[in-house]
Amino acid sequence: MKIKSKATLHKKEMGLTLIEITLVISILLAMSYGVFSSLRGMEKWKIGKKAGEDLRLVYIAQKSYLADHPTTPVTDLTEAMLIPYLKNVANTETAIPPVDNYPVSGSPLSITVNVMPPVASSDPSGKTDDGLWDVGNP
Repeated sequence: MKIKSKATLHKKEMGLTLIEITLVISILLAMSYGVFSSLRGMEKWKIGKKAGEDLRLVYIAQKSYLADHPTTPVTDLTEAMLIPYLKNVANTETAIPPVDNYPVSGSPLSITVNVMPPVASSDPSGKTDDGLWDVGNP
């Protein structure tokens, strides 16, 4: 019978066990889930910010129209009156385009132009001055 040296016994102990490998993989999966879930929240924020920018463009058009027609009350404003002031914005030849809200609720939001500042038909953020889904602090 051959006697094994301590070096031979120590070599067998150097590998990782199945439990250790499973633990490392599960920690990596949990970390990647956290990263991807935060990216989904960022996508909703980005859509809300874009909606706020679209509403600010309509707000600027309202202010420009009212500067040219100071006797017109805000409550009498229509989309047709504001379209000439949005001529640098794509797809505004016949109507003000709705705010894109497909990833959040599945349908676009209409813009109410006879109030100042303009508002979208709903504000998913729940705040009226944060710049997401609204003009922000005018």
